[in-house]
Amino acid sequence: MANFSKSNVPQFSVEVYQNEFLPEGGREVNAIVTVTSTGGGTTGGIPLAGSTPSPAYGPGQGPDAAVVLMVDCSGSMDYPPTKMRNARDATAAAIDALREGTRFAVVAGTHVAKDVYPGNGRLAVADQQTRAQAKDALRKLSAGGGTAIGTWLRLADRLLGAAEVDIRHGILLTDGRNEHEAPEDLRAALDSCAGRFTCDARGVGTDWEVKEVTGIAAALLGTADIVADPAGLAADFTRMMENAMGKEVADVALRLWTPVGVEIRFVKQVAPTVADLTGRRTEASPRAGDYPTGSWGDESRDYHVCVLVPEAGIGQEMLAARVSLILPDPSGAGAPQTLSQGLVRAVWTDDMVASTSINPQVAHYTGQAELAQVIQQGLDARKSGDFDGATAKLGRAVQLASASGNQDTAKLLSKVVDVVDAATGTVRLKAKVAEADEMTLETRSTKTVRVKK
Repeated sequence: MANFSKSNVPQFSVEVYQNEFLPEGGREVNAIVTVTSTGGGTTGGIPLAGSTPSPAYGPGQGPDAAVVLMVDCSGSMDYPPTKMRNARDATAAAIDALREGTRFAVVAGTHVAKDVYPGNGRLAVADQQTRAQAKDALRKLSAGGGTAIGTWLRLADRLLGAAEVDIRHGILLTDGRNEHEAPEDLRAALDSCAGRFTCDARGVGTDWEVKEVTGIAAALLGTADIVADPAGLAADFTRMMENAMGKEVADVALRLWTPVGVEIRFVKQVAPTVADLTGRRTEASPRAGDYPTGSWGDESRDYHVCVLVPEAGIGQEMLAARVSLILPDPSGAGAPQTLSQGLVRAVWTDDMVASTSINPQVAHYTGQAELAQVIQQGLDARKSGDFDGATAKLGRAVQLASASGNQDTAKLLSKVVDVVDAATGTVRLKAKVAEADEMTLETRSTKTVRVKK
């Protein structure tokens, strides 16, 4: 649990962007809530304007943290043999990036999970000696067996749960499909681990299932990505570990309080990636619910809140929602701490210009959420042989990416379709698409660009 007794913890701020004006009879209120934490560790989400990643602590200092690295050691990791070597090297690079004093363990994952370092259900404490010992253990890893990711996650949960630390984090690498346990077993493991630790997931090569890897990251509030070329693993693992070491506070919740009569349509994270949090609400009081946001360092994230208010007459106004950042008491006995809050308002007016204008932030992120959705729909249509449907959806994706300035996504789309006219979304499906290009587009489809404020 997070500990606010240290002096170098982030300070949180909440800003609300919305058009509060509604026409007579209008009910839907949309707001973009920007949450920013400053004064913590390295940048973990969208880097703050003008910031450079600079640790807030000296060497060996920082919040207590524990990390478990889960390495796929199934038989497919031997094809080609360089894949296993790259995985070992990447895990070693991540261990080098551990802050002094961080507790850690390495799990070898096949159809069973084994803690290969330090072993016996324990965590090591990072120093020069334990890093060297861990690398020795890594050198002995070999490929063989199946893939049952739920067992890896449950072992990581047991290891992390035994540690008295502020930050609990997992890093998971797989190269294949989760073929040696039922989908409901993985789902049950994710449900069991959710809220207990965060986890970044990576798929290496092109023989894994995108929806499995992105589903793991989404459930455990981490990042997902593809490393198509195993040679890129070490750099990616180093970045992931540095990011994890930059987290300063865990278990922060976005609390939404609404008055009687107000209905919540949805709560979504919309930057740096799209993630629907609506179904993850836990009740805090009769009128308030908490949505998990995970761990924070120096970073900024945007959330889209949409509520339905009761109808009201011209000139009426009301508080549509109160958004707060909440930190639970580490002991579980005391009251949670409110870190910052913002207000969402509704004002009814007969000024048509005021009530029909769309807030730029709301418009931008509505488009970004649609972009993620139509990419998924387009790729699914392409796989099922519905080429007309795929062309229409991916054409709309090109149009949205172009209009919003999402150049990274536009570049990924151009490897799947030939763009005739980006402004109108006129495209042709490419006859041949590299599997890595299609998987990269699908994996990164939820990444968004920040609206220019």
